[in-house]
Amino acid sequence: MTEPPSTDLPVDPERLRRQFPGLTAEDLEAYAEVTRRILSEPRPDRRARLTRETIARGREARDKRDAGAASLTEAEALDLRYLRAVEKMQGSTVKRA
Repeated sequence: MTEPPSTDLPVDPERLRRQFPGLTAEDLEAYAEVTRRILSEPRPDRRARLTRETIARGREARDKRDAGAASLTEAEALDLRYLRAVEKMQGSTVKRA
């Protein structure tokens, strides 16, 4: 699996991998995909809203999975992977609701 180009990300994935050794390739892929989507929005208020919504959907997906859902949609799975990546990088600031 090749790492996506990092020039369009605020932090190089290799730097994140070194700083947060618990991050998996799956975590970094989710981080890159969602971060690019967020940063593609030109308005700062919309980027903030997308970030909040993504984290909220990730929590909902985790709750759904924990409640015994047979499967998550592709979008739910991505939001959950992004949430897990963010939690690993910011464990002290992103709390499970």
